[in-house]
Amino acid sequence: MSDPSKGIGGGGGKASVGPNPPPDGSTNGKGGGGSHHHQQPNAASSSTSTSMALCRPILSCFHPSNRNSISRNLCGAGYDSVAETLEYDYAYDDTARGAKEQPLPRIRERGEHYVDSYNGDPWGCGFGTNEESGIWMNSGDQAGTIMAALVWLLMLYSAATVTLLTVTEGIDPMLGMIYCTLCCMALACHAKTSFTDPGSVPRSAVPQESQRRDSASHSMCGQCQTFKPPMSHHCRICNRCVSRMDHHCPWMNNCVGAANLKHFMLFLIYTWTCAAYSLALFGWNYFFCADEDCTFHVIVVHLVRVMTVLCVGAFLFTSSMLMNVTYGLMTGIGTIDRLKKKATNTMSQSDEEPVPLRDVFGVGGYHTWPFPVDPLFEDHDRVVGFSSPQRLAREQSLMERRRPGMPAPDIMPAPTVELPNCVNDFLPV
Repeated sequence: MSDPSKGIGGGGGKASVGPNPPPDGSTNGKGGGGSHHHQQPNAASSSTSTSMALCRPILSCFHPSNRNSISRNLCGAGYDSVAETLEYDYAYDDTARGAKEQPLPRIRERGEHYVDSYNGDPWGCGFGTNEESGIWMNSGDQAGTIMAALVWLLMLYSAATVTLLTVTEGIDPMLGMIYCTLCCMALACHAKTSFTDPGSVPRSAVPQESQRRDSASHSMCGQCQTFKPPMSHHCRICNRCVSRMDHHCPWMNNCVGAANLKHFMLFLIYTWTCAAYSLALFGWNYFFCADEDCTFHVIVVHLVRVMTVLCVGAFLFTSSMLMNVTYGLMTGIGTIDRLKKKATNTMSQSDEEPVPLRDVFGVGGYHTWPFPVDPLFEDHDRVVGFSSPQRLAREQSLMERRRPGMPAPDIMPAPTVELPNCVNDFLPV
């Protein structure tokens, strides 16, 4: 059962959905390899279906009895309690005298997604990069903090310059409004990238069932002393292992991983659009407009010249980063892994699969793609590369509540590897 006081996903894009398990009660991957995101419907559980990383620390400051209504009103997280009951009255007492036994909850149609909105991660009103921090914020890198603040300063400078152009009637107000809107979206994506958990690996992380079947041994992080999923790396600045880590970006003051790659890409796209838009606007005014109405104010001219230089640099830099991220999605190889393979001359031996866009932008609908909202992954465990005992326990609980009379699923125990005592001492209980 889910805890209503912890109903805002797992923070940092950890809310997930998954397809309905087969009617016989088994799941994809036979109990661990497919979707580990099952949750028994509960009418008393007012969990939400969307993870809002910025709303999570806010809700932690409120009383648990008020968090459900606040999550719907403040975070825009919708939850249809009637639909999640699956046409079953959980308050009905069929053991009462003379009461008729009601039918069991309907089985979800194949392709109908369910929501695992349980949040088992410890968190509170705090800042940091450890597991107990409610707001993910890297405060140990002073240079990264300065560079991230510089991004905001330059974006606000460009927005102020364009606003002065509209005030002095140098450009049309509608054009200035468009640019300021793009700047606001870019800054929102920057904040979302900086304050979103990039996909840190918790201490309780365990391999997926498919990983246990395909491999007899698994990597462990020497610094975290925990399971290290494939394509993950330990960041010395954030002091955490990050799932599907691409790189640590000083301009974001954060790592770019599986959970915030969408926000990072949106920031690059909006910044590139701002630079291209302003250069086109200034170029049209300088080369093609000979009217006196196109003449800028003498004070604003100097601001425009500085902004032109900044826009040229931003355009070139974001173009390079967009090509780098796009190449990583097409090849399935992140920046760190690509540099390692080039150093050892093993790029030709790569067998990684391309990263589908649904593993970046989620399955929440195309209308959510342009906005910095946490993606809703179809299978969170598959995207991040690890599972958790709590999630597997919820799946097992769902399987044990299968319809009576149906055969039990044929679950073959995966081979386990005996670890040395010196390693077991560091593992969580």
